[in-house]
Amino acid sequence: MENLQNHKKEISEKGFTLINDVFSKQEINQIINVIDSIDTSKETFRKSEDLFAIRQFLKEVPESHRFIFNDNIKQIINEVFGNDYFVVKSIYFDKPEKSNWYVSYHQDLTISVDKKLDLNGFGPWTTKQNQFAVQPPIDYLKNIFTIRIHLDDTDENNGALKVVPNSHSKEIYRPETIDWNVETEEICSVNKGGIMIMKPLILHGSNRTTNNQKRRVIHIEFSNMELPEEINWSERLN
Repeated sequence: MENLQNHKKEISEKGFTLINDVFSKQEINQIINVIDSIDTSKETFRKSEDLFAIRQFLKEVPESHRFIFNDNIKQIINEVFGNDYFVVKSIYFDKPEKSNWYVSYHQDLTISVDKKLDLNGFGPWTTKQNQFAVQPPIDYLKNIFTIRIHLDDTDENNGALKVVPNSHSKEIYRPETIDWNVETEEICSVNKGGIMIMKPLILHGSNRTTNNQKRRVIHIEFSNMELPEEINWSERLN
């Protein structure tokens, strides 16, 4: 493993970092085999002609845990985040040829919780497939780290994430106000078996796939902050 303190510093300064060779080819193939073998008829599985998203991935596909949480990932979580961090959200998505889409620049501003209620500082709320999401106070968003595990080689030709470096430091940053005379864009190419770590407040998006190559990613968010006692993280996993 590379010097993780350098990656920790890069996340603080730029809002993201890339680490390749976190998973072996065998581990990635084991994860893919698990995904390929599951029942995709549940409402948390979003499909067009191909499966392209699984919400609450770690809940829905528990067989994946032993391959995802390998020694490298555990070391990264402990050294970069802290040993008190736990999972709060997980999604699997693909950009296959028949389910190809463009994602404009945005920040990840919501968390997944178990119920909807009036709570000071929390809102607005959304509900998707009986799952509740809410924009929390900014401190929660600043606290979260996201790991994106790449199951395929990913570059600008198959929908690699593009980001605005250091935009996470500006808190809520509306995409329509981006001044491209000041800001820069960076394409985050990641090898199969590598990861991207990012802060939810970094402005990010992705282009359509142009080379008909898959771009399968497992997106996992981590926090060490407790919610008010009236609600719970809906996907909490220690």
